[in-house]
Amino acid sequence: MRRDSLRRLAPGVIVTLAVGLILLTAGTGLMVTQHLQQDALNISRLYSGVFAGLNDPSPGAEAGALLQLGERVRQQGLPLVVTDGMGQVTAFANLPFEATLDDPRVTEYARKLDRVNPPIIEPGLGTVHFGPLPARRQLGLLALLQALTVAVMVGVATIAYRHAMSSQRDRLWVAMAREAAHQMGTPLMSLQGWIEVVRSRPTPPADLAEHLMADAERLERVAQRFERIGNPARREPIGLGALADRVAGYFRPRLPRHANPIELRVEAAGAGPTVLGDQILLEWALESLVKNAIDALRGRSGTIILRVESEGRQGVLRVIDDGPGIEGSIRRTLFQPGITTKTGGWGIGLALATRVAQEAHEGDLILEPTPTGACFRLSLPLQDEAAST
Repeated sequence: MRRDSLRRLAPGVIVTLAVGLILLTAGTGLMVTQHLQQDALNISRLYSGVFAGLNDPSPGAEAGALLQLGERVRQQGLPLVVTDGMGQVTAFANLPFEATLDDPRVTEYARKLDRVNPPIIEPGLGTVHFGPLPARRQLGLLALLQALTVAVMVGVATIAYRHAMSSQRDRLWVAMAREAAHQMGTPLMSLQGWIEVVRSRPTPPADLAEHLMADAERLERVAQRFERIGNPARREPIGLGALADRVAGYFRPRLPRHANPIELRVEAAGAGPTVLGDQILLEWALESLVKNAIDALRGRSGTIILRVESEGRQGVLRVIDDGPGIEGSIRRTLFQPGITTKTGGWGIGLALATRVAQEAHEGDLILEPTPTGACFRLSLPLQDEAAST
C-alpha cells in the first residue's frame, strides 16, 4: 500500500521539485546579479574615497581616507586578520566571535582562513589572512540545495520509471493471457464445429479424424509455446518452406469460402531454405503474422501469400496481403506491445513475433513498403551462417 501511494504521488512530487528547482535557479541568478551590482558599487565607492583622499589638500586627509577605506572593507563582511612578521595579530575584522588582539583564537582562526584563501604578504604591513564573502557562502548553500533537489528528482523519477515498467509488464502478462485464450479459441471452436457435424450427420466425414487431430495438435502447440517463455530457444534445422506449408495447411480449412472468400497461398521452392531455430517459436511468430493478415481482410475477399526465398545470407519469409494496409501514423510503433489497429485488440502478436525473430533467432521482422495491402518480412540467418556464429 505504501509503495502504491508513493507511485501515485510521484508525478506531483516531480512537478513540485521541478518548480522548486526553477525557483532556486532563478533565485541564484538574481542573487549573483545583485551581488555583482553591489560589488561594482562598493568598488566604485572605494575608488572614489581613495581618489578624494589623495586630492584633498587639508592636513591628515590621506590618513582619514585610509581609515574610511578600512571601515568600508570591514562593512563588506569579509573575515580579516592581519599579523606581523612574528605572527602576532595586529588587526582583525568581521570575526565570528568577540576577541582581543592577544586572544589565541584569533591566531587559530587566521590559520583556518589560510585554508580557504592563500594569505597576502605586504612588505611593511605584514600578512593579511582573509576568508570568503558572505555571498559566497550563500551561493554555496544554494548550490547544495539545487544538488539535493536534483538528487530527489532523480530518485522520484526512478520510482516513477519502475512503476511504469511494472505497469507495462502487468499489461504484457494480461495481453499474454488474452493471446493464449485467443489461440486456444480457434481450435476449440473448430472442435465444437466438428462435434456439430457429427451430431447432424448419420455418418461422419471421411477426413474428420485428420481435422480433429489437427485441432488437438494445435492445442498442444499452444501449451508448448507458453512453456517456452523464459527458456532458451532451441537450435534445430528448420525449412522455411515447410514451416510456411504447415501454417498454411492449418489455416486453409478454417478460412471463409463462400461470403468474402480468402485465399492463402504459399510460394516456395521446396522445403528450404534452412535456418537454425525453434520450431515452436517460429511457428508461433508466423501464425501471428497470418492471423493479422486474416483480420485485415475480414469483411472482404482477398489473398494472403507466404513467399519464401533466400536473400544473400538470410532466409526470408514474407507475409503479403492485399487488405487496406496500415496507417502511416502507427508504422513506427507498430511492433511495440499494446499497439493495435483492431478494436478490442491487445497489440501483442507483432511484439511477440518481433521478439522471437530478434532475440531468439538473431533475425529481424520489418514492415516493407507496398503500394497496397501490407507486407511483413521475417528474415533469419541461414543454417551455415547461424552455425558459424
